[in-house]
Amino acid sequence: MPSNDARTLLQAAVPTAAAGAVAVAVSAGVAGGKGALGALVATAVVILFMGIGLIVLQRTARSLPHLFQAMGLMLYTAQLLLMFIFVAAFKNTTLFNPKAFAITLVAMTLVWIGAQTRAHMKAKILYVEPESDKAEKPKNTGTKS
Repeated sequence: MPSNDARTLLQAAVPTAAAGAVAVAVSAGVAGGKGALGALVATAVVILFMGIGLIVLQRTARSLPHLFQAMGLMLYTAQLLLMFIFVAAFKNTTLFNPKAFAITLVAMTLVWIGAQTRAHMKAKILYVEPESDKAEKPKNTGTKS
């Protein structure tokens, strides 16, 4: 993984994990151990889904740049649908507190998106590849056109 991609992933995952730790503590205080477990699972789901999505999107940008925008829209739509599926699947669970899970899932998704946006805005990524000295320059044939 190129350093810019790794840096973006790190700059999005670390704030999400930190906010997740706060959500676990708040959920533990409000809903007890089951609330803390729900918040922990939600944080892990967001970091996993969004991290995989970022990696897939970066690989698509390198190999198929003409599909980048469409792939990004499709990827974010798929991620949101998967999040809704997770909330619906665990709506009536007794394993953890579903309200803490759902609230944390939405909050951590917003934290991830905000952190990723900030990371992209701060990154100094060139839009155009600069010419290298090794590039072949047109030769002067000495004739006038």
